[in-house]
Amino acid sequence: MTREITIALDRYDRHVPFFDGTVKAPTGFTYRALQVGQSDSLRDGTRRHEEMIHNQRFDVAEFSMSTFLMAIDRGVPLIGVPIFPRRLFSQSCMFVRADSDIESPADLIGKRVGLSSFQTTLSLLAKGDLKFEYGVEWERIRWLVTTAEKIKFTPKPGVVIDTAPKETDLGLLLQAGEIDAIFMPHPPHSVMKGDVKTRRLFRDTQAEEKRYFDRVGYWPIMHVIAISHQLAEQAPDLPAALLDMFAQAHHINDDYYADPNWSRLPGIRHLYEQSRADFGDPWKNGFGVNRKNLERFIQYSNDQGLISERYAPERLFVTSTLDS
Repeated sequence: MTREITIALDRYDRHVPFFDGTVKAPTGFTYRALQVGQSDSLRDGTRRHEEMIHNQRFDVAEFSMSTFLMAIDRGVPLIGVPIFPRRLFSQSCMFVRADSDIESPADLIGKRVGLSSFQTTLSLLAKGDLKFEYGVEWERIRWLVTTAEKIKFTPKPGVVIDTAPKETDLGLLLQAGEIDAIFMPHPPHSVMKGDVKTRRLFRDTQAEEKRYFDRVGYWPIMHVIAISHQLAEQAPDLPAALLDMFAQAHHINDDYYADPNWSRLPGIRHLYEQSRADFGDPWKNGFGVNRKNLERFIQYSNDQGLISERYAPERLFVTSTLDS
């Protein structure tokens, strides 16, 4: 008997092989890829993260790492497969005004910083990096969020988290001097369009990211693949099948860059080669090679009051995948 699984993903280049059908499902499975962004929705209003938290609507879904840690801590019936389809450095996502006198993380002490939400994975990473990489206690910064938290939590005593009105453009607040920095994976439209002049906090961001990578040994995880506990029990071969399918997609996607005109970006092959020289292949799935990264995220989440304890990362994943 063949089982069809629904896989909710965003359409990154590395996921195109799922949407064009070049990924082949192992024996016993077929799949249907659904394009569902982390904040956009399907035509019926479905939102990927919320639907997985509350309803486990999809069989398989790309899922926020930070929210996943909180869900596991609270007993939500989800379990992970150690596949990590989105990664970011926090350093690229820290913006200040172009004319700002803020030159280092230490200059943010006492300042006001805008976030999407407090628990968004990039927010978690950036706050944690401030404290554990740069010696700047995130508790000494005032935070302004624009999005409702997906899972409720009680902030640590003394932490200031203000909420902006819905649809607030943080770029305009930055321009007006009402906030001093923005930490976001997707800058506001006013910033992206150039209406608000900004720069990254780290002036040589790429050099800082390379230093960070060389020190910690990984490109930080943003998303994980999640399935329901019930499905993991009903289809014990599914985790191995998913690891195989995402490995296929990885190799197919890597071959795209053999064509120097695959992307509309001039010089993409040069950028690809430089990235390989600097970082090797940072898209490694599996539990063992990502354990250190996961432990750091759990530390950050516990320190920020989002989870109750620094539990072992094994708790996050289907047992059969821990040898991956």
